[in-house]
This record gives sequence, structure tokens and C-alpha cells, in this order.
Amino acid sequence: MAEKYSKRAIVRAQEQIAGGIFSMWLEAGAIAEAARPGQFISIYSNDSGRLLPRPISICETEPERGVLRIVYRVAGKGTEEFSRAKAGDTFDILGPLGKGFPLERCPRGKKAFLIGGGIGIPPMVQLAKSLAGEAQVVAGYRDELFLTEELSANGTLYIATEDGSAGTKGNVLDSIRANELDADVIYACGPTPMLRAVKAYAQEQGIECWLSLEERMACGIGACLACVCRSKELDEHSQVHNKRICKEGPVFAAEDVEI
Repeated sequence: MAEKYSKRAIVRAQEQIAGGIFSMWLEAGAIAEAARPGQFISIYSNDSGRLLPRPISICETEPERGVLRIVYRVAGKGTEEFSRAKAGDTFDILGPLGKGFPLERCPRGKKAFLIGGGIGIPPMVQLAKSLAGEAQVVAGYRDELFLTEELSANGTLYIATEDGSAGTKGNVLDSIRANELDADVIYACGPTPMLRAVKAYAQEQGIECWLSLEERMACGIGACLACVCRSKELDEHSQVHNKRICKEGPVFAAEDVEI
């Protein structure tokens, strides 16, 4: 079982990088050292009235400095509190949590699609940095772009926007088709409709596919069974065809889950 660590993390820097999107660097010690692409941390509010932590994907890490970066969207009171934090502020965090992307599926000489949509884009930064094979990052935005410099630094970036203001007009699959791209494996994170379309595309093309599912979580450690998805295999804990996204995931082989 992977090691988890609890820490009072210090905010080293924070900035707003797009409308409602914030980037925060945290001094996280062993959590930053142990984290793998696709994993997440749980961040606890400093308001005693908000007991449940907020799970947020890890965008990138600098293990030698013991720091990690999260990029998140303000979606409620918890994340709104985080967005007000300044350098020197502290939060209790737990991590690294969940199962990340299998890097060994894209060794040197192979090509991968790293497909991110919306707030599913941040995990692709560390994934692109970590792959031995060729990273083709396909990022889907509604309109406003973010993290393009980081993504371009570690792979070839292809952009899709709903309004056509940058890159290909349309979605991530429109961008793949427009640029006539191919790959040996797919790693994807984003909203469920996007993941459903990516899974169907992978099946049609016969490409190995790994999906990071977005789901509202409560405990973040697999105890409450609040974040389950339908699976092909029988779950040993619940004895039903469910998988806990926070524990067995968030990354799954596409053929193993129903979305």
C-alpha cells in the first residue's frame, strides 16, 4: 500500500492564472517527494465549520525542494477560502492519495495522447514531465487558456477551444483529427462527457486508454463509499460492481469502468 502523509503545509506562492482559476505552491515535504502523476491531495479548511477536505489534483512537483503545485477552480466556499491564501499561510493536507497514471505504458519510443479538459488539464503538466515516451498534449478549453507554457515545455501542445479563439474550434477529439495525430496510449482527465467520448474513440482506434475520473469526494481515503463508479469487476469491499474513485482510482483502465 502506498504511503500517505499528513502535514501542516505552508503556502509558498499563489496567483490567479485565469478567470476563477488559481495556482498555489505548497511546502509539502514527504508528500511532494512521494507524489506521482495523477494523484491528488486533500486540503482541509481552516474554518472549523467545514469538516470535509477538498480533494485537488496535483499539477506538478519539485521533490528536491519538497514543494508541490495545485491548480484549482473556485467552486464553493472551501476553494474560495483557499483562493484568499497568501504566502506564509498554512493548511492541513493529506496525501498523496489515489492511484496515478501508469507511466510504464509509454516507454521511450512510444507516443501518448495526454488529453485534458478544463480543470482536468493541470494533472497533465507533471505527467508530461514524467513520461519517457513522446507526450502529445491535447488541451480543451472553453475559451480562456492557462498552463500552456508549462505544457509546451514538456510536450507538443495542441489546443481546442469551444469558441475557436485558439487552436482548433471544437473539442479535444476535433483537435486530434484536425492535426491527424496518432498515439500508442491515451491518458485523459476531464469532465465525464469528454471522458466518455475519449473512451469511445480509443475503442474505435484500438488504443490503450487510461481515464482519471472526476467525482465529488468526501473522505478521500476510501472509507465512506461516497465516490463510486460502476465497474466490470466485483468490488471486494462492497461486493457489488463498484470501484471507489478516491481509492482504486482516480485513474482506471477505460475498459474497466462504465462512464
